[in-house]
Amino acid sequence: MIAANQAIVPVLTLVLALAAGCTREEPRELAAPPTATSQADTGAAAQPATATGSLAGTSWRLVKIMSMDDTTYTPEDPSLYTLEFGNDGSMRLRADCNRGTGSWSSESPGQLQFGIIAATQAQCPPGSLHDQYLAQFQWVRSYVTEGGHLFLATMADGSIVEFEPIADAAGN
Repeated sequence: MIAANQAIVPVLTLVLALAAGCTREEPRELAAPPTATSQADTGAAAQPATATGSLAGTSWRLVKIMSMDDTTYTPEDPSLYTLEFGNDGSMRLRADCNRGTGSWSSESPGQLQFGIIAATQAQCPPGSLHDQYLAQFQWVRSYVTEGGHLFLATMADGSIVEFEPIADAAGN
């Protein structure tokens, strides 16, 4: 019986690889989906948002991630999950024990897309939302601000990521 189970593992691994499209992705480096054009693809710098209510120069911290399967991820310490939009189209984030940088662009009001994000790869403690948080950015396509909060929506309404402004959250 053990030999039969050991033979199943390589077969399941192959099936899962085929189902995933046989793509190989480096850990912790999040690339935009194939249909998106990233800064690396064009060789041009990402353009900052120019819409009214621009995100440029704003800083946020995570409130929660709401998946469409009714799963909600809420950080124990929101200050460990931050997002900063640079005025030059750059972005910085904190994902628990890791840090990341990348680019963002907004071609029209309400539209938002992130480029490749390079992040450190430290092993965060159990209960960390590091992986769930970082996984969202490659799929973000739109945003809205409501009640002072920022809501990022992913492709095909896969999830909504809610942030609060860092200055307001600190009582400043």
